[in-house]
Amino acid sequence: MSSVLVESTLFQQGFDMMLYGMGTVFAFLMALVMAISLLSRIINKFFPEALLVSESGVQTVNTVSPTTRKIIQAAIDQYRSR
Repeated sequence: MSSVLVESTLFQQGFDMMLYGMGTVFAFLMALVMAISLLSRIINKFFPEALLVSESGVQTVNTVSPTTRKIIQAAIDQYRSR
């Protein structure tokens, strides 16, 4: 009878530790998601990016200089020619 009580107590302690650990991880992840969402809103509010509408109607951010575009395109063409 004593071993059944010990096993039951150990099982209950293990279950309690599992719930405590999972609850801690869940709370940490929820706090992380909220912090990232808040920081994203703050960044977008104070540092908005200028969107341009191209001929195809797609909104793009034009922050790359034409010289850099040519260099990137040459690298892509060289990679694809292999």
